[in-house]
Amino acid sequence: MITSKRLRHGQILRLISEGAVSSQDDLRRLLAQKGMRVTQATLSRDLQDLRLVKTTEGYRAMEGGAGESGPQLRLERALREFLLDVREAHNLLVLKTPPGGAQSLAAALDAGRWREVVGTVAGDDTVLVVTPSRAARAGLQKKMGRLLG
Repeated sequence: MITSKRLRHGQILRLISEGAVSSQDDLRRLLAQKGMRVTQATLSRDLQDLRLVKTTEGYRAMEGGAGESGPQLRLERALREFLLDVREAHNLLVLKTPPGGAQSLAAALDAGRWREVVGTVAGDDTVLVVTPSRAARAGLQKKMGRLLG
């Protein structure tokens, strides 16, 4: 089965966020279970591209700067610049922005790769954030609140 690099990268990030992956061989097996056959060389390049490092707990994203990764800082800036209002709806968050701000905020949320965010849908001034549960939605709101200080 031929898979795109982007799809493979997404699956790698998802697998690593779901639990400890302690070796490239474990990761290769997990990808194979999802129908993605990859070589060790491809997997090594993917891990480097994704800036993942091996820790005692398994693979994790490499941290940047003073404890904040690039996507985290980008999300904090986007929240401060664009977020006007937050509305709750079960496991969903509706984020209101000025006209034209929704795409930037949604992209920053997606890049943050937070476990609580299943996905986003952006219009012109509204972002719909889908979370897996009400508890995840509440956790996401708290994280966003901490970023806003």
